[in-house]
Parts: sequence; structure tokens; C-alpha cells
Amino acid sequence: MLQRSFLVTGTDTGVGKTTVACAIAAAAAARGCRVGVLKPLETGCRPDPRGVLIPEDAENLRYFSGCRESIDAVCPYRFAEPLAPSVAALRDGHEIEVDAIVDRIKDFRRRFDLTIVEGAGGLLVPIWQDTTFADLADQAELPLLIVVGNKLGAINHAQLTAGWARAVGLETVGYVVNSLQEKDDLAARTNIDVLADLLGPPLGIMPWMGPITRTPEVRTKLAAAGAHSLAMSALMG
Repeated sequence: MLQRSFLVTGTDTGVGKTTVACAIAAAAAARGCRVGVLKPLETGCRPDPRGVLIPEDAENLRYFSGCRESIDAVCPYRFAEPLAPSVAALRDGHEIEVDAIVDRIKDFRRRFDLTIVEGAGGLLVPIWQDTTFADLADQAELPLLIVVGNKLGAINHAQLTAGWARAVGLETVGYVVNSLQEKDDLAARTNIDVLADLLGPPLGIMPWMGPITRTPEVRTKLAAAGAHSLAMSALMG
């Protein structure tokens, strides 16, 4: 298997990046792929009883991928306030070392068959000062997987994200449409055909998965959804 890596970015916050990334990771791991996962920066982390910030998205990625790296390796920067990483870091009195994140991505890529890096929010969210996730993708040579939340506004947001990536020369693996509710409304039902006309066919349409809990049953469910709903051959290289 060729080594593959990509940055999972979203058209907005709350579009299901982690759910899609976990489904890909679980499906790839079920095929015997060695999956490395990274959520370099996570905000909105809640403290445990000892006051230690718990990055739920990063913990989900570790669990469903079977990645045995420590949580500190998977998610080196964690902040309590649900803000853009650069803002949360400044308010917390911390500096984010982007070069160190790039080095960690490259290290994971050397050691795993598939490395999935999840961003925070969208492509232009600032990581530190004027460095965005688009810049991180460029510096780490990461192609993009765009997660489109299937709701009203998705067409505009998807075109803006894909268009910006194309304009600055970022490679895009493709996009995945993620269902955000159990029953689609009219916008969700019509988005898929419009997006396919404008951006080409998606790499898959993730069904509504409901709450994601770290259990073997949910791991099996996510792996099956990834295997049946997503173009895993294209994602795994």
C-alpha cells in the first residue's frame, strides 16, 4: 500500500469532519491499514475531574482508527474556549509552533500507511497569527478532503472552499457530503445533484450516524458506513 495522507477540512464548523474522518479511519483499519491520526489543534475542550483538557475529537480519532499514539502526540494543542486556534492560544497565553506541527505530520506520514489530519473549522481558520489551515496543508504537502455539511448554504460554502483551494494551488482529493439530520429537508435532497454538477461527483455521501460514542458497536457501524458509502480506494491511495 502506498503511503497516503490528507487534511480533512470543512465548509463550516459543525459539518461532521470528525464523523467522516472516523468512518474513513475505521474502514481503513478494518482492511488492515495502519492508520495514523492527528488533530493538531482542538478548541472547546472540557476539563476532566483533574482539570486536564480532554480533546473529544482527537480521542474519537484515536479510538476508531486504532492508532496507539499518545493523545499528546495526536493533539498537542488543546484549549478550553471554543474559538479559532490562534485566538484561543493568545487568550490562553500560549504560542503555537506551526513548524513543529508540520514536522509531526511528516513523521506520521513516514510511519503509517494512511495519515488523516483533521483541521478545526474551515480552510481559512487561523492557526497562529496569519497562518491558516490552508497554509498548513501547503507546508505539509497535504491534499484536502472537503467535508460538506448537507444543509441550506452548502452549495455556496462548498464552492468557496473548493474555489479557494484551487486558486492557491492546493491539491484536493475530493469532497464528501455528510448528512446532518436523520431525515433530509428539501435543501439537503437537492444539494447533492447541484454539487455534482458544479464540482463533479462526490467521493461519497455519509448517512446520518447519530451520536458518536467510543464503543465497539459504533466502530463497526462507522467502518461499515465508510466501506459502503465512501470511495475508500480513492481515499487510501
